[in-house]
Amino acid sequence: MPYQHYWLLLLWIILGTCLRLINLGILPPWTDESATLVFSLGNSFYNVPLNQFIGLPTLLEPLQLNSQAGIGDVIHLLQTESTHPPLYFVLTHLWLKLFPPVDGLVSVWAARSLSALLGVLCIPTIFYFCRLAFRSLIVSQLAAAVMAISPFGIFLAAQARHYTLVILIIIASLACYVCAIRAINQQKVISVKLVGIWIVINCLGIATHYFFVLSLMAMAIAFIQLMWQQWRQDRFVLTQPQWRQVYLVALGSLAGCLVWLSPLLAVRNSSPTEWIYASNAAEKWLEPIGRFLLWLMSIVILLPSSLYNFSLAIVIFSGLLTLVFWWRNLAYLIRGLRFQRQNIQQKDAILALEKYLLAAIALFCGFTYILGMDLTLAGRFQFVYFPVVIALVAAGLSPFWSETSAELIFPQKPAKFASNSIKSSKRIVIIFIAIGLFSGAIANLNLGYLQNHRPDLMSNKIIAGSTGRIAIATTYKHHGQTGRMIGLAWGLRSLPNIASPLFLLAEDETEYPNAQSSAVILTQELSKIERPFDLWLINFRAEVELETHNCSADSEYQGVLGQHNYELYRCHN
Repeated sequence: MPYQHYWLLLLWIILGTCLRLINLGILPPWTDESATLVFSLGNSFYNVPLNQFIGLPTLLEPLQLNSQAGIGDVIHLLQTESTHPPLYFVLTHLWLKLFPPVDGLVSVWAARSLSALLGVLCIPTIFYFCRLAFRSLIVSQLAAAVMAISPFGIFLAAQARHYTLVILIIIASLACYVCAIRAINQQKVISVKLVGIWIVINCLGIATHYFFVLSLMAMAIAFIQLMWQQWRQDRFVLTQPQWRQVYLVALGSLAGCLVWLSPLLAVRNSSPTEWIYASNAAEKWLEPIGRFLLWLMSIVILLPSSLYNFSLAIVIFSGLLTLVFWWRNLAYLIRGLRFQRQNIQQKDAILALEKYLLAAIALFCGFTYILGMDLTLAGRFQFVYFPVVIALVAAGLSPFWSETSAELIFPQKPAKFASNSIKSSKRIVIIFIAIGLFSGAIANLNLGYLQNHRPDLMSNKIIAGSTGRIAIATTYKHHGQTGRMIGLAWGLRSLPNIASPLFLLAEDETEYPNAQSSAVILTQELSKIERPFDLWLINFRAEVELETHNCSADSEYQGVLGQHNYELYRCHN
């Protein structure tokens, strides 16, 4: 590879690093990040007292570094208090040991930096994947550029969660998948080394995120289609050595999945995941489609869309511009991919990735509309097909940078206009990358994709509305509510001149049959607090009459903010 390409790749890596590390630690941890921090430290949510007001230090105690905890403790806590496989949490546990505590607590920046660096590593990884798949340095450089500035990639890299790690593993698995497809089409035997590496990669993927199974299923669907195609031509082809190697990979990957079968099945009945099943996608069938298209488009392009920072008119205008952009450029990408299929060296990879993407889309629709598991509710779940979209966008753009672009885009133009045609086609790529870079900056500044729950917004609202001591109460169902309160506590902790707030996690009687009503718990605990104080009800599910307890509602502070339903009561002497 010419040395210029190494320098260009380094440029994309530096750009992607800046977009992922700048502003990394400014937001408090949201609910799932709190879970990452607590479990990776080897701490438990169950140590946080329920049904009583507790101080901020007590609530944040699970974020203290635990020198006594080891990898075994991390795995045990995940098995007993969570539904996630352990690989990422174990890596985070080891990673956090490299950083000293900040004011006695774990560094949120440090935890996020692991995901950010894994996200940076995706840039050279997608480069070499595309070099392997398409055997084109142009495609590889464009893929690295798009990965570096992808708003979706930047968004995931800014979270202390396992998404960037599983994306890396998916890219590695896709590399094996493309090699296998190419070998089968060329009637060559897949090497034993590739089989072994592929099985290990797939097992690591399952040990990182259960949704990696969707990636394996998408590949399986693509292989089944190819099997059917070849079987129609030769009834004995499926007994050939190359197919026997595929069967071996399938069996090895299945064995890796079966290890996690029990916790995987438990996800369906897990309280923290019930929100996925509560959307009634079949009844609101247009909403999942709209969300899916939104996530798909925003992998590459994301314009200002935060209603917390911009007016509704600006958000609508951004949406219209996004639609116009894709209306004008999608045809170019499709034409570019069609042109690439004519290249014998790239055809196999193009078709393999297109089949994977179509299969993944079909799986998302099936899980959403048939099984009632709405995978469109969260943008972060779209990591399953994210690297494939990046690779196909790069492959679709690459012809516009080459000498063939004049014939591709302007087939009717006379030869004397060829040079202008080439300039015009290159301009398409430049504009695409420029808008993508702007989109990456939007994601970095939290003006497009929004961190879930946005505890910073709610904590600022609490500060703005409070006139004295603060008490915050929520209904407790599982550790998700504890994690959400930790996010609020972190935001309140970082703001000056605030009296230490109190927090109440009142058990939900519908979830805990032997518990008192959360309304009863609240009124009992209110009598133990010295008055006056400001009481904030955050996602408090029970009906409670506080006026009889000398607490009057403040109508100015009622509503929804960052997925927090809130009410403010002034409690007097």
